[in-house]
Amino acid sequence: MNAQTAKRELQGELPAGHKLKTGEEFKASLDDGRALWVGGKRIARVFDDPALSAGVDLIASMFDDQFKPEFADATTYVDETGAVASRAWQVPRTKEDLADRRKMIEYTSLKTAGTFGRPPDLAPAIAVGLLAYLPTFKAKKSLIEGCSPDFAENIEAYVAYGRDNNLTASESLTGPQNDRSSAKGAEASLLKVKSVEKGGIRVSGAKTVGSISAQANEIFFTNLGGIRETPAEACIWASVPINADGIKLISREMVSHPGADPFDHPVARLGEEADQLIIFDNVFVPTERIFNLGDPTAMSYYGPVCVFAHWHVLTRLTVKAELFVGAGQLVLDVLGTAHIPAVQGMLGEIIQYAQTLRAFVTAAEALARPTEGEVMAPDVGMLTAGRLYSIEHYPRIIHILQELCGQGLVMRFGKAAFDNPEIGHHLHDLLPGKGVSAEVKELLMNFIWDMTSSSLAGRVALFENVNASPAPRLRERLYNEVKRDAFIQQVKTLAGMP
Repeated sequence: MNAQTAKRELQGELPAGHKLKTGEEFKASLDDGRALWVGGKRIARVFDDPALSAGVDLIASMFDDQFKPEFADATTYVDETGAVASRAWQVPRTKEDLADRRKMIEYTSLKTAGTFGRPPDLAPAIAVGLLAYLPTFKAKKSLIEGCSPDFAENIEAYVAYGRDNNLTASESLTGPQNDRSSAKGAEASLLKVKSVEKGGIRVSGAKTVGSISAQANEIFFTNLGGIRETPAEACIWASVPINADGIKLISREMVSHPGADPFDHPVARLGEEADQLIIFDNVFVPTERIFNLGDPTAMSYYGPVCVFAHWHVLTRLTVKAELFVGAGQLVLDVLGTAHIPAVQGMLGEIIQYAQTLRAFVTAAEALARPTEGEVMAPDVGMLTAGRLYSIEHYPRIIHILQELCGQGLVMRFGKAAFDNPEIGHHLHDLLPGKGVSAEVKELLMNFIWDMTSSSLAGRVALFENVNASPAPRLRERLYNEVKRDAFIQQVKTLAGMP
């Protein structure tokens, strides 16, 4: 079965052997007794909190979109067995595969208006990153006595498992924030192997910013890479079901507006990806779900392994930047300000931002090279430089878009006010835009509010900076990642230096 045949069959009945879930099947998979706390209270099911439930509904709609012809190319591909599977688990072997996989990133970014920093297709990118260095992990051995997984075999099996089950996974690499002045502070929460038993290990500790953990099937975890003095028992890559015994999920405060009128909150009504503090209390990790154990040299592969996740981040930020361009242009149109040179320049700066991010994505893919595991990897230098540019300029771009709106963001009115017979007619008469009704103009302002000024927007802006790593750290990465030998030789040649 070729790709076109498979896609045609998706328009009717699904081909036999497809590897897709429906939205309802995805939602049913979350009703598994996971231990979850929201607002300090344990809830029996993820659907019992409005914001979490709305976010689940949004993710479920992505599963249903896999069966719609208009989304099939972006969300699915035909795997090596000839079956239709989710692009979230596609392993790019060529530059063309990278471009195809990017369609899924752009799709999930648009579906969530870029407000899900870690949508369902993000964690699979890290699993694919491990696969990209399969020979390295094949050569590594467990340094924890009594448990000797075949890391490479486990990595291959996990990617296949994720693909064959249309799996949704969360990922968490960092530990909780605590006293940085004392090593004992970090030690208390460091995720470590506590014991070895038949068929696996038991781990305890904590991870944080586990985005969509409460809304996913599994948690993919490690201790943040580049650690050279981490004890062997803390050197681990692994994955477990989110409802595993001993896992407790403590959600941060919710910041969206589930159930709001779509007019009042076009984006925030969709719910959110909820971040969780994840407690591992003597959690059993089966041998076959361990991808590194005890080897500190494998932890240094954080950068290479996560290059696919960083490509995902930069692509999502690019899509969101293009939404900012579209929103900005609509503001000029409905306010009739497009003829003002200063206003044109302001929008021009947003366009510059979006075009620059798109250029970084394009360059990273154009300069892609196959890894030792024969996976096509985007250029890391372009990705790091692009992510640095994105977070340095993000606050200013938000500010410019707010300025373009003027009082439109300060004086917003909801659907109830427009529908009220005593005051609605005043709003209709006094607030029209250029060629559009007051309601249409207000809907645009409400959209931009959700994207730039709401509590949801504030959380997203903070997340972007933390998720990308602070600018000084990214500059350090650039120093270490970008090879400069050719530039040095050019200078020596021109200057006549030996």
